[in-house]
This record gives sequence, C-alpha cells and structure tokens, in this order.
Amino acid sequence: MADHVITDITALEALYGRPGKASLIKVADHLTPLYRKWIMASRLCVVSTVGPDGTDGSPRGDDGPVVQELDPKTLLLPDWRGNNRMDTLRNIVSDGRISLMFMVPGSNNVMRVNGTAVISVDPDLLGRFDQKGRRPRSVVVITVGEVYSQCARALMRARVWTSDDESADLPTVGELLAEQEAGFDGTAYDAEWGARAAKTMW
Repeated sequence: MADHVITDITALEALYGRPGKASLIKVADHLTPLYRKWIMASRLCVVSTVGPDGTDGSPRGDDGPVVQELDPKTLLLPDWRGNNRMDTLRNIVSDGRISLMFMVPGSNNVMRVNGTAVISVDPDLLGRFDQKGRRPRSVVVITVGEVYSQCARALMRARVWTSDDESADLPTVGELLAEQEAGFDGTAYDAEWGARAAKTMW
C-alpha cells in the first residue's frame, strides 16, 4: 500500500484536476443574506475541532436555529447539556480552529463555516439562549473565516432524506456501552434514557 500513497499536493492535484468555477466563487468571508437565511433555517450542525489530543466531531442540535448571528462575522453556538466530556470545548481552549456543517431536513445541500472560536460565559450572551429560565453554561463564539455551500452529492448518494428508516437493526447505545464494559446494564440504560433526556434537554 505504501507505494500508492499520495504524499504531496502536486500529485494530488494531478489526480483530481482543477476545481470547477462554482466551487471557487461560492466562498464568502461573512454571512451574506442568502447564506444567513440558509444557516438560520438549520437546527442541526456538526462541529469539528482540533487539539493536542487529536480531532473531534460533535453534533449540535436545537429546537430552533442551532446558532444565532451576532453580526455577519460572528456566530453564537450555545453549549447545552451533554455528557461533560467537553471534547469540543477542550479543543477550543487549546486551539481555536473550528469548522461547522449545517444541515436542514429535506435539503441535500450542506452549508460549511470555517473559522476560529472562543468560549464565553458572558451573562448577556448566555441570556440570549434562555429557555424558561435555563441557560447554557457557556457559548461558543465563532468568528467566520469562510462560509460556503457543500456539493449535494454525498447526501444524495447516501439517500439521507429519501430512504426508508434503516435504524431498526442498529445496536442501541446501551448495547454499545455493555460491549465496552463487562457487567454494564445496557438494558436499564436504554429503558431510562428517554425520561432522563426529557428532564435534562436544556
């Protein structure tokens, strides 16, 4: 396999050729009106970060727009309750580079934002996300470096929004945990998860 590994950019560009015009002109350095409209329709994004311990990809979701716009160069992402591993947050503290992929059910397009981020506990920013008295513990403040649309082919190939539900035969989280730790009660974990999530959503 080593003989077939591409190790320089020149070889990579020779293999793939030049990018099309549309893939070059689509990049903006701030939220344009149409990019803003698309991203504000998204309730789900995947956040990617990098740090001294490696990379991390984390889904973030909300019951409305998953981010808020502070200004055309700044997005706000609330850090709602999770599992307290803080992989994303640890990476941001160590290395502020961040990428986000925004999705909207039914659309095969994905909007991408690349930039830098910091973690803020500013009370005014936390208050923007108040949910009946509950607030996130922190807000990720993202400075937009570039924003652009992603080619729809990946979601089209995967039939993400058009295929029948294929999740019935997937292992549950409880089963995955029991596989990792002998004696872990995965059945109880799965049975209790719905109620626990409902109480700790925010």
